[in-house]
Amino acid sequence: MTTIDGAVLATPAGPLSILTGPDGAVRAAGFTAEPGTLLPLVHPSLRGTLRERADLGPVTAAVRSYLDGDLTAIDAVPVRQHTGGEFMAHAWEVLREVKPGEPVTYTGFAGLAGRPLAVRAAAAACARNAAALFVPCHRVLRTDGTMGGYRWGIDVKVWLLDHERRLAGS
Repeated sequence: MTTIDGAVLATPAGPLSILTGPDGAVRAAGFTAEPGTLLPLVHPSLRGTLRERADLGPVTAAVRSYLDGDLTAIDAVPVRQHTGGEFMAHAWEVLREVKPGEPVTYTGFAGLAGRPLAVRAAAAACARNAAALFVPCHRVLRTDGTMGGYRWGIDVKVWLLDHERRLAGS
């Protein structure tokens, strides 16, 4: 059976739990103090036995750098999610290219993903994203520019967007 490493990092937005596979790729991440609660978000083919650790090496270092102001530090962290199809995989890759401090709307995200009329599919890609922060669905806003939902709470989304907006402009 595969081992999944899990760690909890303290952030100003609250505890961030991260799960990584044996390859070091993030399988899931979310703003919760309990890494085990993320396991159901991981596709069964990518799950394993959870081993809690204090540090995930380069993944932990990338998050700390992001929090310290290097907003691109998380961009190089590998992510491995099981897709819900070709569009979902492509949408997650496109989402990783949305720049910090430059959020897009669901309509804009659908357009960037090459399917401008697939706004609901773009929203579904955000909703099914298991790797919060690393696949930055917090950077997608409602079509009218308002916050919209976020699995980890609007307060977390607001903090992340404010952090990125503040530092991207400097």
